[in-house]
Formats: sequence, C-alpha cells, structure tokens
Amino acid sequence: MEYRMVLQGGEGEITEKKSRFIATVRPVKSEEEAAAFIESVRKQYWDARHNCYAYVIGERQEVQRYSDDGEPGGTAGRPMLDVLLGENLHDTAVVVTRYFGGTLLGTGGLVRAYQGAAKEGLAASRVVVRREGVRLGITAEYPDLGRIQYLLGERGIPVLASAYAEKVDLEALVPAGEKEALLEELTDGTGGRAILAERGACFYAKEDGKIQVLA
Repeated sequence: MEYRMVLQGGEGEITEKKSRFIATVRPVKSEEEAAAFIESVRKQYWDARHNCYAYVIGERQEVQRYSDDGEPGGTAGRPMLDVLLGENLHDTAVVVTRYFGGTLLGTGGLVRAYQGAAKEGLAASRVVVRREGVRLGITAEYPDLGRIQYLLGERGIPVLASAYAEKVDLEALVPAGEKEALLEELTDGTGGRAILAERGACFYAKEDGKIQVLA
C-alpha cells in the first residue's frame, strides 16, 4: 500500500497580530512516539501559552488525535488535523506552539492561524510516498549481465548491491506490483540461467530521482 508520509520533520512559523505560531513536525509510528514528541515540544517551549497538537498514524489513518490545549474548542487541534488529512499524510504529528501577542484573534482567526502554521511546518519538512518493494537477488553468468542490466534499466529498477566473483550477484529493489512480470522477463531473457531469489519485503521512497530504503 502506498501512502504519503514525512521522512524528515521541519519547523515553520507565522505571526498573526503579534502572536507567534511555531509549528514543529515529526514522523511518528506509534502513539507512544507521538506522546514523547509532544512532551519534548512542551518542554522546549515551556513558557508558551499553548502547545496544540494533531497526529495521524496507520496505513489507513486509523489513529487520529488532536488537542486544543486551552484554546477555544475546535479552533486549533481539529483544524491542524484537517491539514494532515487534506495532505493525505500518515504517521505524522504536528505541534503548534502559540506565544500570545496581546490581541484576540477570534475563532476564525485562530483556525486560520493554526492551519497556516501547520502548513508552514509541512512545507519545511521532507514528504515522500512510501511504497512496497521486494529485495530480489539475481545470480548470473557474466554473458547474461548486459541483458539483465537492460531489463532492470527499462523498468527503472535500482541495484542496491553488487558482487563480482565467479558469478555476478546483484540485489535489486523491485516494486511489489512489478515482481512477477520482472521474474518472467529475467527468466526468459537469460534462458532460465539466472538464479532469482526474494530476499525480503521492504518499503522505499523516491526523492529527487533517488531511491531510499525505509526502515
């Protein structure tokens, strides 16, 4: 299952009528991670009036939590959660810290400020699409190497590791949905000589044309 997630969190800030809204974004995989992150931001900004938060966790966004932390109900946490859901993000938490500037913003102003800050925090973060993949081991004779490289290149499949000894041993990262077709192409392309073995499922992301295997 593919989904959007924050690979690396960031910080963003806006000012509304002298109130500062500081957004901190982090990837989280569990409610325990989210709680620890929220507490760390509260300690960092211990003198702030409000530290509101929202997070969404799970492949189907099944865990959704938020808090207004003393702001009028519905003006902070829920609007921030709506930003995360609107961006179709998973496994992501955001805390928006408010330093009160002395002027009341009203409910509409607060909603806009908290959403605006959350968007700034996300804009400063690295967001990627997590995809399912398979590590495929390919062991072959040297005369078949060119054909194998061509087939992998045609599909844009990266080679994660290679070893050159009596035979060539490659480890390729194959999108889960392309595995069966590639196995057939490699078998046909090498006359069945290549030894193909799955070496485990994994998740990966493409960023700026580069592949990154995710933990």
